[in-house]
Parts: sequence; structure tokens; C-alpha cells
Amino acid sequence: MTYRLGVDVGGTFTDILLVDESSGTTYRAKTPSTPDDQSVGVLRGIAQACDAAGIGLSDVGDVTHGTTVATNAILEGKGARVGLVTTRGFRQVLQIARSFVPGGLAGWIIWPKPEPLAALEDTVEVTGRIGADGSVVEELDEADVRTSLEKLRGQDIEALSISLINSYANPDHERRVAKIAAEVLPDLPVSVSSAVLPELREYERTVTTVANAYVQPRVARYTANLGEQLADAGVSGSLSILRSDGGLTSAGAAADNPVSLLLSGPAGGVTGAAWVAEQAGFTDFLSFDMGGTSTDVALVQDGKPRIGRETTVGDLNVRATSVDVRTVGAGGGSIAHVPELTQALRVGPQSAGAVPGPAAYGNGGAEPTVTDANVVLGYLPTSLAGGEVTLDREAALAAVRTIADATDLDSPEAAAAGIYDIVNENMLGALRLVSVQQGFDPRDFALVAFGGAGPLHANALGRLTGAWPVIVPPSPGVLCAYGDATTCMRDEAVRTLMRPFSALADGDLRAELHELADEARASLLREGLGADEITVGYAADLRYHGQGFEIPVPVDIEAFDGEGGGLASLRAAFDAEHERLFSFLLENEHEIVTVRATATGPRPAVGAAVLESAGADPSPARVGTQRVWVDGGFADADVYRRDALLAGNVVTGPAIVTEMDSTTLVLPDHAATVDPSGSLLIRPVDQAAENGTEG
Repeated sequence: MTYRLGVDVGGTFTDILLVDESSGTTYRAKTPSTPDDQSVGVLRGIAQACDAAGIGLSDVGDVTHGTTVATNAILEGKGARVGLVTTRGFRQVLQIARSFVPGGLAGWIIWPKPEPLAALEDTVEVTGRIGADGSVVEELDEADVRTSLEKLRGQDIEALSISLINSYANPDHERRVAKIAAEVLPDLPVSVSSAVLPELREYERTVTTVANAYVQPRVARYTANLGEQLADAGVSGSLSILRSDGGLTSAGAAADNPVSLLLSGPAGGVTGAAWVAEQAGFTDFLSFDMGGTSTDVALVQDGKPRIGRETTVGDLNVRATSVDVRTVGAGGGSIAHVPELTQALRVGPQSAGAVPGPAAYGNGGAEPTVTDANVVLGYLPTSLAGGEVTLDREAALAAVRTIADATDLDSPEAAAAGIYDIVNENMLGALRLVSVQQGFDPRDFALVAFGGAGPLHANALGRLTGAWPVIVPPSPGVLCAYGDATTCMRDEAVRTLMRPFSALADGDLRAELHELADEARASLLREGLGADEITVGYAADLRYHGQGFEIPVPVDIEAFDGEGGGLASLRAAFDAEHERLFSFLLENEHEIVTVRATATGPRPAVGAAVLESAGADPSPARVGTQRVWVDGGFADADVYRRDALLAGNVVTGPAIVTEMDSTTLVLPDHAATVDPSGSLLIRPVDQAAENGTEG
């Protein structure tokens, strides 16, 4: 038997999922994260998962890892001191940035502008210039380059970034500066913009390259350290890191281009959701990942997450391909409060975190949180994980009662219901950002709910969105690790063209795409994949002449040479997407700005577990009842053990389904059908009856 490991490191816990590739049987472990050295928590969790499976670490094959090392370096401001080399006259490129200020009118008055990742005193200019067409306007002054780099050597920088004007059109000057830097600043990691982001727009290219340099030393140390520890422990398989776009890259490539890892964690959840939804027979869905502090949502169509061209972490916005994930400050630890000015109940974005946590945890927390509301409502039993976790209902009641007193509500249960409803509305707003505001009707999609808190709110969000069924996967608290273990290798190549359609022939574009495909395949071939195992997808960023933004459009290379193919098909696809997004078209000429090719390896041959079939009666899994507050009054809800439910069982609400890492709430007039894949499919009772046990 062969085993594959998925590892997801979060801020509080490290999740490990060990998968028997032949049978699909999974073994999981959850251990506290170790922020000072994440590899400590990872190795501890791997050992626990292997013990559960009864195997040694030498039996483990490939290790796939979603990491927050790069993300945390940005959020905590603990990256490297970065030196920046620019073209003469562009020293303030990061300070000038873009003329966008968040907030409303006069928002600039109170907006604290974030400090650039490369300080002005660590930024130098060099003489030499490339034109927008790639021609050399002014030769590179190598003596000036050496003088400037000598200055940076005296600044004690820890990483170097090089971003020269128009280097996307001709990288020769940047490459020469990098070679001189290897002599003047030996052993210093160097990020070159023409390699990190070979696209136009000097600010976006520069800030992305600087961000890459900022996190590079920390990511390189971590991947090298983890790789060595895995090898020392006897793990013979390769170590791969999850990219922000949901694909895998080798540990070495991740260390060279860590800016592509900034959304590694959330991307794992979306790819895991795609896996479990496919097993249940669904390809179009909204993903909903609710943790302790925040909720991440995304939209998946035809089994593929929507991909964006920007990645945002904290105040930093870089140009890097990533799953289009939106985040809202709503989680189990979100604090409810009543501002004196408005006297209206609010929930979040402040969070109680893990320490002291919700009042129900008994760790000294006193402020009312979403978790406390769920305890008061009866949705969270006071004994969880087989009795290993006990929640303090009296402490939760006391905390939530402060909200009842501040709002003149007649009971803590009514106040808790208000907290529950408001946090659901907050998460609905995030779901609308990836659906309605992108031109999609959520009623055309299923809803996959996961994370530790997601299944408690999933049924309610299904009612709000009309997205059915609501799919609650097995082990929803470790789904990100499942995504890491079931995704595939990926790399991309990109090139800026900047040509109007009238100046570009079909043959020219086809040749560009084939060249990019060869570039994208190269890294996967170096990793040992066969040419016949690699598939390539193509896309182009298009706009109307005069527009300041582009819209990505997929390119069907198979139909490119057919009737209605080529540039004509791209024009039609862009017009359709533009009308879907903005409800209008322009008469302006179309322009192609950027083209890219994405090479993807085969998905791992991981078998899917299939539950034993049974009838609709779930009573063998019933372990008791719980008094809950629903729809304005008390009701008795049956409580079921998730691991005792069988395929075909139908759990009718109100009901609570408990498991090691999460709890699922089924509301009245709804039913959860157990799919053979192990997922719970929640629908209104009439729909559940129509669908039976079918996914």
C-alpha cells in the first residue's frame, strides 16, 4: 500500500491527513501549530497520523503541504530587509504606488498608508533603459551598477529585488544586474522582476518582486529545514508546496518564487471542496470555510475554482495568480457587541481568538462570541470529541445575557439567535461577492461548508442563498489538508503582448501560445513527469482600447484553427464576459494585453472511500437528544454520531450531527442524506424526498 500526506498549517492548529491511495481510507491528526518553527508541529502531527494508521514514517510517499509561512511573514512584518534596484528616475516607485485610497470621501485623511516592503533608503537607481518595444534606449552602465550595489552592501540587506522599467519586454539589463549582484553581494537571494512577473505596469511588477524577496529567505529556510527533517525521519517521497492557485509546486520552486504561496492555505480548502463535491456528483458550487476568526468563500464552476490575477494579504496587494477567495471577519470567535451610538447589535470583526477564546471555553474569556451563541442555542453540545472537550454553558449564558440586557431582548436565547442571524448575514455578503456581484445566481450552485464552525451555519446559509444541496464533507475541520493531498503539480508561463487585434494574426498568437506552453511544461518535466501526463490550458487578458483594466478569457487551443476560432472566438468570449460583468459592450477595438499557458500534471490516484449502504433510518447512529432554540422557540433535536451514519441514511431536522472536528446543524423542515462518498447532503425536506439518496 502507498500513502500520501496532506499537511495544512493554520494559525492555531496544524492538520494532517494521511490517505491510503489504494482504498481512500484516511487517518487524521490535529496538533497545535508551532509558529516559531512550523516544522515541529508538522512532524508531530505526521507521527500521530502514522501511529493511527499503524505504519512507520518510511511507509509515507509524497508529502503535500499548504503553508502560511509566506502569509505570516507579510502579516507580522517579519520578512527580510529588502534592497531594491530600479531604473534611474524610478526610485520612488513604491512610495508613489497607485492613486487608490480605501474608504469613502476624504478617506485619505484617516488612512494610515502602509510602509513599502523595501525602504527608500534601501532603494538605488542604475543608469540604463529599455524601451516599451524591448529596444535598448540607453546602455546599462555597469560601473554605476557596481557602485549602487556596493551602497546596498553597506545597508545590511538580507535579500535583493531588481525591477527595471520595461524589463518584461527585454530582460537583458535585469539579468546583467543580477550577475553583477552575485559578485558584489554573494549568497544573497535575488528576485528579478522579469522572472517573477514578466508583465507591464511597473508598480505592480515592482511590488510583486519586492514581496517575493521579502518572504524568500524565510520560506527557503523553512522548506529546506522541513525537507531535511522529513528525510531524517525516513520519509522518502517528495515534498511539494501548495500554490495560491490551488496547484502544487516543488519545494525548491516554492523557495525561488514564494510570492505564489501567499494564499496557499485558503487554496487548499477550495481544492479539497472540489474533490469532495466531485465525489458527491457536483461540479458547480460555492465553498464556505468558517474558522475561528474569519470565513473564506469562493466559487467553483465545472469543477474548477475561479482564478484571479491579484493576491491580497493584509494591506499588500500583489499581481500573482490565486484562487478568487474573499474573506470576511466572521468566525466562531467573532465578538458580539452593541455600540452605544447606534444601540444596534453587531458581530465582529473583532475576535476572541484562541486565547482567551469564547466564554464557553472556560479559559477566562468573558465577551459573547458566535461560539457562545451556538452553545446557548443548543447547537453545540457541551460535550464534544467523545468527551475530550467540555463547554461551559453557564459561562456562555452569562456572556450572551449582556447582549440581551443591552438590547432589551427578553432572553439570552433571543440574543443568541440575533448573534447567529447577524453573523450569517455577514457571511452571506461574502458569498454574494463571489456569486451575484460576478453575475452568477447562487441558486444554480451547491454550497460546500467546512472548517470547524462552517457546518453549524451551513443549513442557514443554504436558506439565505437558495444554494442546494448544502454539502458537509467528512472531516470538515481538516478539509484543507485533504485538498493538499488530492491536487496536482502546476506551473505557468506568461508574456505581455500589448497589441490591438488589427495588428495580430491568428498564426502569430498560436505561435506565442505554443512557446509559452513549452516554458510552462519545462518545470514539470524536470520534476519527472512524462510529457503525455501534462495538460496545458491557455488564457489571454483582453480589454477594449482605452480601458485601464483587463479581463481574463480562456483560449480553446483545440478549436483555435477551426471555423469561428482564433481571434474571432476570443473577441466573442471577451464580449460575453464583459456583458456578464458590466451589462454593456463598447465599439472600441479589442486589445490583447497578456497571454499565459498553465501546465498541469495528473491528479494523484487517490481512491475514494465508499460507505456501506443502509436504509433511510439513521436511528442506529442516534445517541440522544438536545434541546435547541429554533425559529423563536425551543424544540428537541436528535443527536447523531457522524461516524456511525451509513450511506442512504436520512437525518431529518431539527438534528445535530457530531464528529471529532466539527458539528453539523440540520434545521427543521430540512433533511441531510448521507451520500455514499460520506458527505451529508442537506436540502429542504421536499427536495430531499425528490432526490432520495442521489447526489
